[in-house]
Amino acid sequence: MTKVNLPPEEATTVSILLQHPLVTGLDATIARLLARGAQAKEAEPGEIVFREGDEARSYLLLESGEVEVFRYSHDGDERVFHVFEPGQLVAEAAMFMPHGRYPMWARARSTSRFFRLQRSSLHHACQSQPALAMSMLAGLSSALYGQVNKVDWITSSSAPERLANYLLQLKERQGNTVRLPLNQRQLAAHLGMRAETLSRLFTEWQTRGYVAGRRCDWKLQNLPQLQHLATLAQRPF
Repeated sequence: MTKVNLPPEEATTVSILLQHPLVTGLDATIARLLARGAQAKEAEPGEIVFREGDEARSYLLLESGEVEVFRYSHDGDERVFHVFEPGQLVAEAAMFMPHGRYPMWARARSTSRFFRLQRSSLHHACQSQPALAMSMLAGLSSALYGQVNKVDWITSSSAPERLANYLLQLKERQGNTVRLPLNQRQLAAHLGMRAETLSRLFTEWQTRGYVAGRRCDWKLQNLPQLQHLATLAQRPF
């Protein structure tokens, strides 16, 4: 195989991309196409990375730290939709939106380092590499399916079921002691309940021995009960 010498920023981007599900199993040439024009950036906690309505010329590959995407409601409340972690792509779907604008705000939650990947490079790679286009379609379809399930989940499940399911999803990544990536007001909005309801649930569950902790740090103590509640809110696939 011919060795390809890349600028340092593009070489680092390629090495991270090769671990991403979008590119895993595909030819390394695809990662190099996506990395063309990559720019390394850093952001401090609370720094805005892009704004809703800005022209979407690039998407992000997160190397370290955390980035959250959010929107403001008409009454000024802030709703966080997702917190991205190292190795994940941020706003790649926005690169294909007809209006060409970011649909949300993005903000660093901690000191973060990421690479801005160019929309033009992504479009070129998809046009020239059908395998990448199919992988991208599969990823976007999976995300759409997840959102459909989430709407159904919020409208058909109870508040305890949704909270139990959410905590167990965190457990898969963090273990029996979890740290909430959102404050309780943001988490309540994410789970489709009032902040008072969420606070009451945590208080009740501490009394019953389901969980122990405070604010953002919780130990999951009664896993069978949480799993029973969560199962009621889950779909078979």
